[in-house]
Amino acid sequence: MKPAAKAGIEEELRAALEARGHRFTAQRAAVYSYLRGVTTHPTADEIFRHVREAIPDISLATVYKALEAFVSAGAAHKLEFGSGPARYDGRTDDHDHTRCLKCGIVRDAVGDRDSEFSPEPITQDGFRVVSYRLELLGYCPACRN
Repeated sequence: MKPAAKAGIEEELRAALEARGHRFTAQRAAVYSYLRGVTTHPTADEIFRHVREAIPDISLATVYKALEAFVSAGAAHKLEFGSGPARYDGRTDDHDHTRCLKCGIVRDAVGDRDSEFSPEPITQDGFRVVSYRLELLGYCPACRN
């Protein structure tokens, strides 16, 4: 990532965190930089392993706290799929995901969301819809072979 782009992302993160009462730290910046630099929607453990290469004394608890602060500040999304660990997404715009049923990798779905589709705000049984996500299940290229 170019230094100017990295500085811009860090300023956005700082503003988002401080608006929600969280502190901006170098460790949080490193976690966020990694999260924004990957497309695989990593788990907290995966983020920890990678960030620890640059910051050897960072703890797993610090990574978890950073991720929860990002989610609270609207700077990241926490993706939970029922079983297995939560995954984190540095993209906060509306987009969909693909998930491999064999290896579990989660990636952004390629292509545009159908702007015509939108669930009804209130379902027939009275359920109030506030958001939705589309998850495409299948097999990644590596697992198909």
